[in-house]
This record gives sequence, structure tokens and C-alpha cells, in this order.
Amino acid sequence: MIYTASTAQTFVVIRSYIAFVDHIEKHGLPAYISFDNDLGLDTNNKLAPDGYAAAKWLVYESGLDLKDLRFYVHSANPVAAEQIRGLLTNYIQFLNQKTD
Repeated sequence: MIYTASTAQTFVVIRSYIAFVDHIEKHGLPAYISFDNDLGLDTNNKLAPDGYAAAKWLVYESGLDLKDLRFYVHSANPVAAEQIRGLLTNYIQFLNQKTD
């Protein structure tokens, strides 16, 4: 999904794993997250942690309540997109089953 310039103005655009973690730790969980997987290279010109790493951080390390997390995966990488979608969907379903 490509966001128009006017739509992007309503988002906080974050383009790295480190910035993602930092933003959520400072500001809390946003109302909506749109994930990409391939986040380019890090400052050492090596493959940067990707969107799947960000999703895993949310599930396994953040300690946040993700029961009501709204998200979309817009990655052009179909395998990685399904990994992100599957991890978050399954975890949210697990959380919501525990409260039923």
C-alpha cells in the first residue's frame, strides 16, 4: 500500500527498528501500526533489523497489552509479510481467548 502525502501527514513515519522501539517506549502503543518488513541497511551498511523483528519485539519484549492492536502489513515481501501478520494475529487471538 502506498500512502499519499496527505495521508502520510496523519502518521508518524518510522523507518528503522531502533526508532520504532524508541518511539513506542517514549509515547506508548499507537492506535494503528502499518508494518513494512525490509528496512534497508544500518549505519554499518549491513542488513538492518526488519519489520518482523519489530513485531517480535512487540510480542516478546515490549510488555504492552496488544489485545486491541490494529495493524496492517504493507510489505512487498510476501513471505515476511505473512510472518508479521501471522505472529501478530495469532498472538492477539491468544490474548483475547484468555479474557473470554
